[in-house]
Amino acid sequence: MTAESTLSSVLLAEAEAIIAAAHRMRPQASESAVNVLVNCVGKVIVTGVGKSGLVAQKIAASFTSVGLMSVYLNPLDALHGDIGVVGSGDVIIMISNSGETSELLTIVPYVKKRATALLGILGKTKSSLAAHCDAVLDASVAHEAAPIDQVPTSSTAVAMAIGDALTVAWMTAKGVSVAEFAMNHPAGAIGRRLTLMVRDLMIPREKLMMVEASAKLPEVVDALTTQAIGAVLVAHASSERTLGGIITDGDLRRALKRTPADKWGAMTARELMTPNPISVSAGVPAIEALTLMERNTKKAITVLPVIDGENVVGMVRMHDLVQAGLS
Repeated sequence: MTAESTLSSVLLAEAEAIIAAAHRMRPQASESAVNVLVNCVGKVIVTGVGKSGLVAQKIAASFTSVGLMSVYLNPLDALHGDIGVVGSGDVIIMISNSGETSELLTIVPYVKKRATALLGILGKTKSSLAAHCDAVLDASVAHEAAPIDQVPTSSTAVAMAIGDALTVAWMTAKGVSVAEFAMNHPAGAIGRRLTLMVRDLMIPREKLMMVEASAKLPEVVDALTTQAIGAVLVAHASSERTLGGIITDGDLRRALKRTPADKWGAMTARELMTPNPISVSAGVPAIEALTLMERNTKKAITVLPVIDGENVVGMVRMHDLVQAGLS
């Protein structure tokens, strides 16, 4: 048997086991299991031994990632103090292929005194553990994918898949939004795109130089050189905090190219600037600012003035948006 055929046969066997588990799902058992989670007023504690314990850890991590507070409890440690993590209103999920795991059966009387409900993901629905559970989901498999049937393969795949199904069912019942999901993943791409605002990445007004519209070319060049951010803002005649225009490095080069050198000395910021430039609000997602820059087809935009009402509050650069991982 080739390596390719072995890998394929194992994947197919596990896939078939998951499909069979899906077909065994019954309305009453499914509703009971999901309701246990939806009605949880505390946290979810997932427990199991050996490979089932590793599956339990993954399920607990999945719940937590979508906003359902969850922890893994090692049943051996539970008997030596860790059972203190179980509180009133908690839900216990027990994972066992045999349904007769002695370590789980030992802690059942203790956790039932504290938790509100016990949910089993079990390979045998008629077992000692099943008898103690308020809801049971059938995780049985006809056989494992390994040639030695005692090696957990299909059984752990099915238990893991049921955990994923419960996670999605809870999210659906609770109406978890993408924004809520992102709040638990601030370092991920989705989280950054939904939680980072322009105000988080902009250069604040206090660190910016603004020139008046009447400023001569040397003053403009000095401001561009000193700031070194690719642009300088031009204040409106009515107020030093109101935006009149923007002068980018490109604006300066283009103006100098079209103007005879003997007239450069008379040039002012008003002649160099782009009036009424595209701007953005400090309170919008930073990804919107990046999209605004990228979608402009008339000329390349690498900086945007940030406006609050009529006042300039900062400037945001494409460089900073890309560095933040938004691209």
